[in-house]
Amino acid sequence: MSTGMNTAPEPLREVVYRELRTELVNGTIGFDQRLTEPKLSTRFGISRTPIREALTMLCADGLLRREEYGFSAVRPSIPRIRDLYELRITLELQGITRAIADPTIRHDRTILDDELVRWRALALDPPAQEPGFVERDEEFHVAVLRASGNNELVASLLSVNSRIRHVRMYDFMVNGRIDTSIAEHIRILEELRAGNLPEARTLLHQHIGESLDVVLDRVTRAITALSLANITD
Repeated sequence: MSTGMNTAPEPLREVVYRELRTELVNGTIGFDQRLTEPKLSTRFGISRTPIREALTMLCADGLLRREEYGFSAVRPSIPRIRDLYELRITLELQGITRAIADPTIRHDRTILDDELVRWRALALDPPAQEPGFVERDEEFHVAVLRASGNNELVASLLSVNSRIRHVRMYDFMVNGRIDTSIAEHIRILEELRAGNLPEARTLLHQHIGESLDVVLDRVTRAITALSLANITD
């Protein structure tokens, strides 16, 4: 009798979601292309229910929008992204700023230690260059803010993350920032654990994008590359 543990198969909606998400981010699915449940059901050889669930998830990510007939890829709005990035910077820096202003506020050491273990492990075995890394990155930023002890700041950041996630996927895929991000995460965590709050705040600001112009330049290059991929395919 086998003593091994059976691994449950991945839900079909997750399989479809992951594959379509990658195609949307790398430009395989163009902005003028329509995705429909019948066609996708035929393509994947499965019923429409998991297809519908995957499409709903992609709409929630901001990668798709529902049309009169089917779904189409969302072209990001640079002005809206600028506003959201500005809000993201304000929220994340405030987590450290409040601790600098009030010495009685201490970052949760357990959260910081857990994150440091996780990111040091990733530095030894970096993940593939794929859009799903954004979710790991979001978890880091949420954890750091949560460690500062203000749950309302965390709730606001979660909302912002959901609205810029699709653009950040383009950024990671086109600009190749995964290795750099891992190293920067580790440095931020080390400074926070050491109690060097001003240095940690500076590093976090630089990591997110000290200049909105730099952030928008990266995002614009990512979106331009995606648009060119759509044209040439």
